[in-house]
Amino acid sequence: MAEWLIENGIGEERALLYRSGQVVAARLRWPGALEAGAVEDATLAAKPAGSVRGRAIFANGEEALVDKLPRNASEGSTIRLIVTRAAIREGHRHKLAQARPSNAPCRPAPTLAEMLADQSIPVKPVRQFPSGDWEEIWNQAWEGRRAFAGGTLECSVTPAMTLIDVDGDLPPRELAMAAVEPLSLAIGLFDLGGSIGVDFPTLTTRADRKTVDAALDQALEYVLSGWDHERTAMNGFGFVQLVAGGARPPHPPPPPPDGELAHWRRCAHGNPPGRAAGADRAPHCADRASRHQGASETGLAGRVGPAHGPGNCGGGKSGHCP
Repeated sequence: MAEWLIENGIGEERALLYRSGQVVAARLRWPGALEAGAVEDATLAAKPAGSVRGRAIFANGEEALVDKLPRNASEGSTIRLIVTRAAIREGHRHKLAQARPSNAPCRPAPTLAEMLADQSIPVKPVRQFPSGDWEEIWNQAWEGRRAFAGGTLECSVTPAMTLIDVDGDLPPRELAMAAVEPLSLAIGLFDLGGSIGVDFPTLTTRADRKTVDAALDQALEYVLSGWDHERTAMNGFGFVQLVAGGARPPHPPPPPPDGELAHWRRCAHGNPPGRAAGADRAPHCADRASRHQGASETGLAGRVGPAHGPGNCGGGKSGHCP
């Protein structure tokens, strides 16, 4: 039995997918920036002569790359666009949102509940998730690390792809097989999309590589049934590449959001840096987070660049919410 649970937080919407009592996927939505599915009128800011591509500025001040423009579209004109991908931050590189012309009526981006309702899995709103489930996932995504018996998965974002390194002290074949299920869960829990590269240990025989390939297909189908993706077979160096649609940033957009708002968000999640997973939520931090919600200039999904280390709670304070 699979079921999505949705919790509305402070300036955000969260969802967890439970399958047979286990959390196998997570979603996070921070409203405010351009999101896939929104239809708005925007101003065409730039369009090279004869090109079908350009840049547009939306009412919130955010820019987007526009494709499939009509040849006669002129700079400064108003044009109706549908957003096809949110802005994405990869390290120090910022990728603008993407959009294309549309004749549809103007509408906001779908809520998380509306997006999930299009799937065949039931969706249930809840006041609060089971204790500790969201906090544990948030911490793993924030740190880019997921441990499993015998090893760890280390995730890092590059301008080209999300890279996942499989490391551990087991023999190569055993380590690769042990990493398959945690890897599938990490993709679902961190809501990864786009290009994903996985660096398994080097396996010398083709039979071992095929065994891992088959196990990976089986695990992905169980965890992310129907996930639209393609992948390569494992090569002689242990590398596997997966490519899936990426209409939104991963969860949370790595590296984590910067500034004071990010700090108060993490406090509101019940686990500021330095606090153990599953610690009680801090209502005073939640209140501060609410008051700082208006601080975003172009939407939270696009504001990244860590300002606080793993042991800091902002302003040099450590291990607690001020």
